[in-house]
Amino acid sequence: MKKAGILLPLQSLNGENGIGDFGKAAFDFIDIIKKSGFDMWQILPLNPLGYGNSPYQPYSSFAGDEIYISLDLLYEDGLLEKRAEKIEQKERIDYNFVRKFKEKYLKIAYENFKKTEENQTKAYEDFLKFDFVYNYGVFITLKKENNLRSWNEWPDEMKNWIVDKKFDLTAYEDKINYEIFVQYIFYKQWMKLKAYANENNIKIVGDIPFYVGLDSLDVWENQQYFEITKDGNPKLIAGVPPDNFSATGQRWGNPIYNWEKIKEDDFSFWINRLAYNGKLYDIVRLDHFRAFDTYWVIDSKNETAIEGEWLFAPGYELFEKIKKDLKDVEFIAEDLGEIRPEVFELRDYFNLKGMVIIQTDIRATEKNYIYAPENSICYTGTHDNKTIMDWFEDLSEEEKENINKLFQKIGIRNENIYDNFFEFAMRCDSEYVIIPLQDILGLGKEARINTPATLDEKNWSYKFKSMEKLKEKEEFLKEIIEKNRK
Repeated sequence: MKKAGILLPLQSLNGENGIGDFGKAAFDFIDIIKKSGFDMWQILPLNPLGYGNSPYQPYSSFAGDEIYISLDLLYEDGLLEKRAEKIEQKERIDYNFVRKFKEKYLKIAYENFKKTEENQTKAYEDFLKFDFVYNYGVFITLKKENNLRSWNEWPDEMKNWIVDKKFDLTAYEDKINYEIFVQYIFYKQWMKLKAYANENNIKIVGDIPFYVGLDSLDVWENQQYFEITKDGNPKLIAGVPPDNFSATGQRWGNPIYNWEKIKEDDFSFWINRLAYNGKLYDIVRLDHFRAFDTYWVIDSKNETAIEGEWLFAPGYELFEKIKKDLKDVEFIAEDLGEIRPEVFELRDYFNLKGMVIIQTDIRATEKNYIYAPENSICYTGTHDNKTIMDWFEDLSEEEKENINKLFQKIGIRNENIYDNFFEFAMRCDSEYVIIPLQDILGLGKEARINTPATLDEKNWSYKFKSMEKLKEKEEFLKEIIEKNRK
C-alpha cells in the first residue's frame, strides 16, 4: 500500500529555544502528520554538526549533536530546577548562539545528574556499553582543549592516544564524563521521540552520509581505513565532477576510503555504522548511493573537483554482507545525478528503492509524463533542491502552461499549484511519496534548506516559527492521501 511522508529536518521545527529539538514541538508535529494521514517523517543526519553546520560533515557517525536536546525535557526529568527561558521565534537558526545558550543549561543538568541515582541505572550502564561512547567523550574533550582544531593538528601525545593510550586523561575525566552525559541524554530523548512516532504508526526515515569527515572520531580511531598520511592529512579526497549544480564540480574534502583494508576486516566499519543507524531509525536513506559502485577521487592538492578519476567500490560484496547481517533494516538509495547504468543495476539487485524527483523527472508534454516505478520514492524535491514554488516560478511561461495543462488533463484541479504537485506526487506509481514541508505549504526560495556547492549562512538554517498552516491543511492532505492509496 502506498505510504506518504513529510521531509522536515529536525532543526527546522518550530522549537522555542532557537532550533527544532526533541521537545514538545516534535511530539506535536507527529500528532499533526498522523491526523493528516502521513506514515513517515524523513529527517537529516542528527550527528554532531561539523564544517558549515552541514549534517553531512559530522564529527561522528554514532554520536548525536547536543543542540537537539530539549531543555524542557531536562526540566521535566528533574535535571533543571527551572525551565529555560524561551527565545523569540525566528526563521533562521543562529547555531553559535543556540549552542552557547543550551550549553549553560546542559552543564547545570550534568551537575545535577551526578547527584541523582539515574547515573547508576541500568539504562545508563547499558548506554555506556556502546563502543563509541567513551572514545567520543575523549575525542570531543581533546578537540575542545585544542580550540576545536582538527585531531591531526593536536599535540602528538593527544593525537596518538587513540592508538597507544599513553596520554594521561586523569585531568580531563570530569569533562569526558560530561560529554558522555550529553550523549546519554541525546540518545534517551531521541529514542523517546522515536518510540512516540512508532506508537502513532509513523516511521522515521533517517539519513547516513556515504563519507565521513576527516575531523571525526570515525577517522581518528580508524585511520587504517582511509587514504591519509601518517600525520593524518588526506592524500585523496571525495567530491563529484562538474554537473548541473556546479561548473567546477563539488570538492567535499572528505577522505577517501581504503576499501582493501575495509574488506580485510569483513566490512566491519560499514556494518557497525549501518547497524547503529538501523537502531536510531526505521528506514535508513543511503546518501550518495552511486559511490557504492564508483566514486570520484580528487588529489587533495587540487583546489576544484574538475580533475579526478572514477574508481570502483566493492558494492556487491558489501551489500551481500549487509543483507546477511542487517536483514531487519530497510535501506533506500539516493541514486540522483548523472549516474551510469551499473548503479541502478546494483540498486535493483538488492531490491532497494530509488528516488524520483518531480523537479527533474517530470515530462509534461510527453505521453509517459513521469517514470516512477512502484519500487521507488517520489519527491517534489529534496533538501538540496529549490522549493517546488521557487522551481516553478523560474520556469518559462510555456513550461508552466504545459504543466498546468497536464494537471488539467489528468484531473488534478486544486486551488494552488503546490497542492496540484502534492496530488500529482501521490498519484505516481511509487510505493513511497515524501514531500518537503516547504512544498506542502507552498513556500518560496526563502525556505530552501541547502544549495549544494555553496558556503552560505542560509544553508541548513531555515526554521519554521509555527505549524498552524500545516494544521489548517490536515483534512485536505488526508483526503488526497487516502484517495490515492493503492
